[in-house]
Amino acid sequence: MTTVRINASDAVSTETGALIVGIHTTPDGPRTAPGGEGLDQALDGRLTEILTTMGFTGKAEEVVKIPTFGALPAPVAVAVGLGEAPEGDYDQETLRRAAGAAVRSLAGTPSAALALPARTAAEAAAVALGGLLGAYDFTRYRTNGDRRPPVGEIVVLSGAAGAEEAAERSATVAESVTLVRDLVNTPPSDLWPARFAEIAQEKGGEAGLSVEVWDEVRLKEEGFGGIVGVGQGSVNPPRLVRLAYSHPEASRKVAFVGKGITFDSGGLSLKPSAAMDWMKSDMGGAGAVFGALLAIARLGLPVNAVGYLCLAENMPSGSAQRPSDVLHTYSGKTVEVLDTDAEGRLVLIDGIARALEDAPDVIIDVATLTGAQIVALGWRTAGVMANDDALREEVVRIAGEQGEGAWGMPLPAELRKGLDSAVADIANLQPERWGSMLAAGIFLREFVPQSVPWAHVDMAGPAFNKGEPHGYTPKGGTGALTRTLVAIAERYAGNGTSEPAV
Repeated sequence: MTTVRINASDAVSTETGALIVGIHTTPDGPRTAPGGEGLDQALDGRLTEILTTMGFTGKAEEVVKIPTFGALPAPVAVAVGLGEAPEGDYDQETLRRAAGAAVRSLAGTPSAALALPARTAAEAAAVALGGLLGAYDFTRYRTNGDRRPPVGEIVVLSGAAGAEEAAERSATVAESVTLVRDLVNTPPSDLWPARFAEIAQEKGGEAGLSVEVWDEVRLKEEGFGGIVGVGQGSVNPPRLVRLAYSHPEASRKVAFVGKGITFDSGGLSLKPSAAMDWMKSDMGGAGAVFGALLAIARLGLPVNAVGYLCLAENMPSGSAQRPSDVLHTYSGKTVEVLDTDAEGRLVLIDGIARALEDAPDVIIDVATLTGAQIVALGWRTAGVMANDDALREEVVRIAGEQGEGAWGMPLPAELRKGLDSAVADIANLQPERWGSMLAAGIFLREFVPQSVPWAHVDMAGPAFNKGEPHGYTPKGGTGALTRTLVAIAERYAGNGTSEPAV
């Protein structure tokens, strides 16, 4: 994995494989941002002329490489657009995306120095995190060697107080996001429920987490009918993993529950083939919970945290659950299965019910739950629903601060009737397709007491980038919501009044 360090030297004297500088767009042409002072002089005052000739304007995430011909210790200067200069502090997401786009363009370069605005610890943290995430590449299954390795080391040029500690935090968080991306990108032939549980035990133990695993026998004995029902059609049986972190100074507890369908064929309600090839990403919610718990432990946050990974493979077979089956879930409620492709909510309700036994101050579930989320909000914006308006808006705010798009959505009372069942307590799907993302949230809410603050994050689109890379986001698994969950834990750390770190 790419490493990061802080160096207080100036841009033009830094020895590195490539020097990255920020460029603003102005009425008089592109101009260097703070951190890149001296570059224009080193290039004989011709920087604006060079950039303009190359068609570079300085718009956000625009990248161009300039050979320095010995004018700098770095053989290449990389100009990355930051848009118009802000009047005050820099937007951290702008810095993260710029750093990510620039570092991503330098694959094959051993090292890069980032002379982007890093006047404060917060700005240095943003530059470091963006650079680390932008360096990501998934090459585990490539044998032809035609891909250049990512940048090995990035150096953030900053003399700000606290910059080193901030960069260390960024490295810890980036390590978790990278792991989640790797898990999402791993094909289901190499990541089935039991294997995911083994990875959680191994890495969770290394991070100091306590790890408990329910196998298929224990799940059935203890009444986890939702997880068992979804997983019974596969030769790879389901698992439930509980990760726990405690801190001696903690006064509050957060619980995260993640959907972990390691492959979703739709079950007997089979998906069309065109919608199935990226269903390895259907464990992205469990991945985010796993990554967040690892980061929380490694950062030593003064909060108690538990995470539940609800793992199953949803496959069609003679043993698979059928439409019209009734499941007896861990909560004690019964669910009529009208559509086996509405399986994520079935595993989540068992995880939520078990999380309630931990008596948390808040429960957040994250899931690649519905295609309707993509229809409503697109590929980059998650939908947030909750039984408490203030909590919903807080999750949206925190996600936004982390650069992870989210939008608050309602839980309309009139949609509840569509989940009525003639034979069970509730059905897993409403007959109409309209508002189905919201109906899924309403279904989950039925399993949470009103006295327990709960939020549901549907991130079906954000978990997997089917398009081209952008900013620090690669093609494929994104690691979405991992950073948001860490920031939520920080919000509840100590006495619960602290703001999330950058």
